[in-house]
Amino acid sequence: MSTTQLQQERDCRERRLALHDAIEILAGKWRVFILCALQDGSRRFSDLEAQLPGIRPKVLAADLKTLEEHLLISRQVNHTRPVTVSYGLTPHARHIWPLVDALVGFGLEHRRSVKAGMKAPVPV
Repeated sequence: MSTTQLQQERDCRERRLALHDAIEILAGKWRVFILCALQDGSRRFSDLEAQLPGIRPKVLAADLKTLEEHLLISRQVNHTRPVTVSYGLTPHARHIWPLVDALVGFGLEHRRSVKAGMKAPVPV
């Protein structure tokens, strides 16, 4: 195998691993929605629950922990009475928005295509 082929294989493997990482981080049903809910500023757990109808508290807690582990959100303990915890986006999370915008664009176009396809006459 030539040096060029070896380099191409390494590059391909590196790209696959990077794609796997990105998909793994965002794979949870609610993770992108959690990030979007935090886009306008920090929120408390109960605020996130209210903003994301249908999410179970256990799922929200697990997804917040995962997003924090991946450095996309930060958790801040506020020493109030009672103690409160708030979550906010990290500077690293800014890399997510082009992906989210691209997904929204795809979703809008996909909906249009499917809707247009449903109106097309069925071939006989």
